[in-house]
Amino acid sequence: MSKKTLFDKIWEKHVVHRQEGHPDILYIDRHFIHEVTSPQAFNGLKKRGIPVFNTKKTLATADHNVPTKDQHLPIKDVLSRFQVDTLTKNCKEYGVELYDLNHPFQGIVHIIGPELGLTLPGMTIVCGDSHTSTHGAFGAIAFGIGTSEVEQVLATQCMLQYKPKRMKIEISGTLGKGVLSKDIILYIIAQISSSGGNGYFVEYTGSTIRALSMEARMTICNMSIEMGARGGLIAPDEITFEYIAQDRQFAPKGEALEQAKAYWKTLQSDEGAEYDAVLYFDADDISPMITYGTNPGMGIKIDGQIPTLSDLKNEKEHSSFINSLKYMDLEPGHALLGKKLDYVFIGSCTNARIEDLRLVADFVKGKKKAEGVEVLVIPGSKQVEKQAIKEGLDRIFIDAGFDLRNPGCSACLGMNEDKVPAGMYCISTSNRNFEGRQGPGARTFLASPLSAAAAAITGRVSDVRDFM
Repeated sequence: MSKKTLFDKIWEKHVVHRQEGHPDILYIDRHFIHEVTSPQAFNGLKKRGIPVFNTKKTLATADHNVPTKDQHLPIKDVLSRFQVDTLTKNCKEYGVELYDLNHPFQGIVHIIGPELGLTLPGMTIVCGDSHTSTHGAFGAIAFGIGTSEVEQVLATQCMLQYKPKRMKIEISGTLGKGVLSKDIILYIIAQISSSGGNGYFVEYTGSTIRALSMEARMTICNMSIEMGARGGLIAPDEITFEYIAQDRQFAPKGEALEQAKAYWKTLQSDEGAEYDAVLYFDADDISPMITYGTNPGMGIKIDGQIPTLSDLKNEKEHSSFINSLKYMDLEPGHALLGKKLDYVFIGSCTNARIEDLRLVADFVKGKKKAEGVEVLVIPGSKQVEKQAIKEGLDRIFIDAGFDLRNPGCSACLGMNEDKVPAGMYCISTSNRNFEGRQGPGARTFLASPLSAAAAAITGRVSDVRDFM
């Protein structure tokens, strides 16, 4: 019997039909939808007069377009209100469960799945959103899909999909002080570029990964897409099982949980299983990271210097490098430490979980934000918001002068009211730093929650290790 990777085991178990020269028909265990990529899919069902195949396998929430202030009031922005209202109408018509702004389970789609126990090991999970890769932290095959594929899954609970290649990224050793999982993934992307994972599904392994909490693992899998990969996953272990057992609303319990764990424990890559590519990294070389350009691969150690043209290995990158620095108004060879900031954004499906908020609150407790800096703290879900208030984190943020708001995607992307003004600099815990991503003309530095917290207090790009 051939040795199989974790990815192979899950994929093969979900192939409904295979024909040489054609994509596999893949069964999908869990389908998440939101207001941005579902309207056209529902319209396709209407035109063909067919229902949602299995409403119990699809769950909807509003997150991208929602305001993060006064969520009890009607949405002011006309387009945002239309998209959210359309989602509400479609879910009601087709019998799909919806966590709207009035629901206690509402939140960013990739945060509510894990915290509610809807994301489990061994699953196939899709959503019309690239950062569906987040759910791979549980040992699931999870990836973003296009609108036509959303329609396929709604109509059949299956989809056509070519099997991607497999990559293993092994990270070993102990992380230094002030280094978080966000720094790990920014480091990897800086090493292999924003296209280094093209065509692959990545499995993260090694002692460094095994030592991480579930929420830290989610951050790494979340940004697999930023290296061009189809998705990322981590084999489940006792840390995974303990997370699921923490009274998650829809997770199996009691005897059902024990039976599920017996299967989940088999979800490991076989010893000697072959990958199409294997990369090794040493945790000792990973420092707090920050991006300087306009794609997530343009990253440096926070105390390092922006590269020069002569530092670039690939001459084809020269043009985009020059254009990026022009957009960011930065100079090659210069350091970012001390760079003045206008905004700090702590949130997004990458870093808006309760552990992220605890880290930030612990750092800023008893401190005040720098003058002239606007600090947004956006919980990833109503559940996170509720827990933060229960623990008193809300008071710490308010006392520090931070603007703590309601859940949503917020300033991760310019699809709601939380935008960074043109020409201003924002250090952000989100996942993308493309031109205009946080608003037309906005300039984004990606970093960890700790680096963002330090920046909020100093008003500048700062090395969190200097405070430890």
